[in-house]
Amino acid sequence: MADEQGGVTDNTQQSRFEMTVEGQTALLQYMERDGALYLTHTEVPTELEGRGIGSRIVKHALEQAKSRGMKVAPWCAFVRAYIDRHPEYEELVVQGE
Repeated sequence: MADEQGGVTDNTQQSRFEMTVEGQTALLQYMERDGALYLTHTEVPTELEGRGIGSRIVKHALEQAKSRGMKVAPWCAFVRAYIDRHPEYEELVVQGE
C-alpha cells in the first residue's frame, strides 16, 4: 500500500487501484478485458474527500492504460467527469462509452 506521498498502487488481485492515506484506503475498481480497462467504481472515505485523492487515482489509472496501449471504458460517473474536465484523455475512451 502507498501513503499520500507514495502514490497509487495497482492491486491486481482485487482489480483496483488504491491509495492509502492516514490509514484509510481510497480506490478505483476496474475490470480488464478485450484490451480495455473498464473503470467501474471510485470510492474515497468521507474523511479524505475534497483532497484530490480520487482524481489522483483516476489520473494514475488513465496514465497506466495509456502507457500499456489500452482503451478505457468510464463506467463510473466520477471517472467520466474527470475525463470531461481533462479532454486529453478522451482519446483513450472506447467508442460508444
